[in-house]
Amino acid sequence: MASETGRDDRTGLILAGGHSTRFGDEDKALADLAGTPMIRRVFRRLEPVVDDIVVNCRMEQVPAIRTALADGPNASFAVDPIPDRGPVAGILTGLREATTAYAAVVGCDMPFIDTALVDHLFERASGHDAAVPRLDDRWFQTTQAVYQAKPMAEACERALERDERRIVEPLFELDYVVVDENEVRSHASLETFENVNTREELEAAATRLEAE
Repeated sequence: MASETGRDDRTGLILAGGHSTRFGDEDKALADLAGTPMIRRVFRRLEPVVDDIVVNCRMEQVPAIRTALADGPNASFAVDPIPDRGPVAGILTGLREATTAYAAVVGCDMPFIDTALVDHLFERASGHDAAVPRLDDRWFQTTQAVYQAKPMAEACERALERDERRIVEPLFELDYVVVDENEVRSHASLETFENVNTREELEAAATRLEAE
């Protein structure tokens, strides 16, 4: 992990607590993706550039996710005290578990995360509250971004008090850096932002991974 290179201020936070109605009854975090649980693939992508990994999920998910991550580096769990409140609540719960200054927040359904981009986002976030990619379509990529843990957690808490569920709402309270599409492309392909929401997307992702 990153601590081997002398850094001690980076957490990876994997959001796994949401329900995916388009995926069916199975927990997509645990879905078999080319022979490996999807969350384990995300874990492996984050591992080289962080010191600790926190998984945010519901209590009933913990045993199965722990099994999916077995025989690898340990992850800690940040269990939602009130389930199904959305990603803002998941980020709040996860960032409260973080013991480092900054955290990369990613979805459990993003198996193509590019390590080089995550590393760059940590560098860009330094001295700010966040570094968030924004593509030419103007959409913020809030679940592949780096946040300073304490300010973002506090902003998430305030957003929930206002019943705001979109991740951009707490972001707008922060001193954030925008990483535009050109800058993203200098470190990674846009494949890094792809997520798996359906069985069809899972099959397509497996085909690509098996061809690597």
